[in-house]
Amino acid sequence: MKKIIFPIVCVIVISVFAFINAEQITRTATIVDMSGIVEVKTPDAEDPVPASIGMILNEADILITKDESNAILEISGSQGNATVDLKDNSQVVILELTKKETGEEETLLDLAVGKLLIKVDKMPDEKSKFEVKTPTSVVGVRGTKFSVEVESVE
Repeated sequence: MKKIIFPIVCVIVISVFAFINAEQITRTATIVDMSGIVEVKTPDAEDPVPASIGMILNEADILITKDESNAILEISGSQGNATVDLKDNSQVVILELTKKETGEEETLLDLAVGKLLIKVDKMPDEKSKFEVKTPTSVVGVRGTKFSVEVESVE
């Protein structure tokens, strides 16, 4: 009996693990252009590091632009791309970049301070989301150009 139960338990555990991993795929964002002083802070680093063109950003990474600087990110999707232009003196956190097994994509950026100009191509399906969170609101978009600005309180 033990010889039968062990393989069955192994198959169940592997199936559950495969299902969990297959449900969501993490996407990335790439810095395609930049000028001035741009930095990236990863969750496992104490201090930000200088950004560079071609640098890949993942969920929980923070992109920071200094005075008279900007960075342009490209977020690839299955139907098109989103271009995010982070203006000077800005800070954005990439909270979510996922693609579900069903095809729907979810992008969530958290703009702490500064200004973003975003161009989103057609979304893969009606359940896909592209949102920008600010300290006071959440803005959602479906295939358009828009900007979001957060002023610092000093």
